[in-house]
Amino acid sequence: MSEERPQSIKDRFHNFSRRTSEAVGSVWAFLLALGTVIVWGLTGPLFGYSDTWQLVINTSTTIVTFIMVFLIQSTQNRDAKAVHLKLDELIFALNGARNRLVNLEELPEDELEALAKQFAQMSAEASSEADDRKAAR
Repeated sequence: MSEERPQSIKDRFHNFSRRTSEAVGSVWAFLLALGTVIVWGLTGPLFGYSDTWQLVINTSTTIVTFIMVFLIQSTQNRDAKAVHLKLDELIFALNGARNRLVNLEELPEDELEALAKQFAQMSAEASSEADDRKAAR
């Protein structure tokens, strides 16, 4: 039997942010938020549309938004890293692939732009070749 290593705070945060991101991206979370806004709006006449009534929704949404930015960014960073690693694995596995593309996100902006132009040219050439083959039929 293998022992599980204790989770670090970082691991716990990643798990929490992933679960939270999944939960707040659900239909139920949207309906809950929509319902909250509707109830808040309907209570306006009850509270005379007071400054306090407005402050409740403004403060609540600001706090939730502030916290969610960090949770969602954490999830996106982790997902992006996983996708990059998967793509790196594919690049290494393919014969003829340019292995220097593995750490593409680390390149300076001018080198990225040069590569983008190179790929645009390759795409145009491939499209032209495909058009030539169609015309030859």
